[in-house]
Amino acid sequence: MSFLDGKQMDLFDNLSIHEGADVEYKAARGGLPRDLWETYSAFANTQGGTIFLGITQQGERLDVHGLDNAEKLVTDFWNTINNQGKISRNLLTNEHVNLLPLTDKQASVVCVEVPRANRRERPVYVGSDPFKGTYRRNHEGDYLC
Repeated sequence: MSFLDGKQMDLFDNLSIHEGADVEYKAARGGLPRDLWETYSAFANTQGGTIFLGITQQGERLDVHGLDNAEKLVTDFWNTINNQGKISRNLLTNEHVNLLPLTDKQASVVCVEVPRANRRERPVYVGSDPFKGTYRRNHEGDYLC
C-alpha cells in the first residue's frame, strides 16, 4: 500500500514517507528485527521517536503490509525489553506500544513510541557493556557512540 497513491488510512495520517531522526520503519516479517534494539537505544539516547513494525520504506513509497502475528510479536517485544541482558533499561509502559489494525487485511502494525531517556537513565544500551552497545540517532541512522 502506498501513501502516494491515495490509499492511506486514517490511522497513519501523521506518517512521514521517509524515515528520519524520529521515525523508523521495520518489516518484522520474520519476528523482531535484530536491529530493533539499536534503534530503541538510539531513540532513547537522543530525542525519542517512533518505531513502526510491519511497514517498509521502498524509495518514495511506504509498504504497509502489517503483521499477521502482531500480538505474538508484542509479547516477544515485552519479554526482550525487560531482559537486562539484552537492553539496559525499559523506558516503556503499555501506552507506548500499540497495535494498529489494517482495515483491508487481517493484520496489524505495531507502533512503539520510545521516549527520550532522562539524564539519570542514560545511556540506554544494548547488551551488558555500555561502551559497546550505546547508540545515538542522526538523521535516519543509528550510530554506535
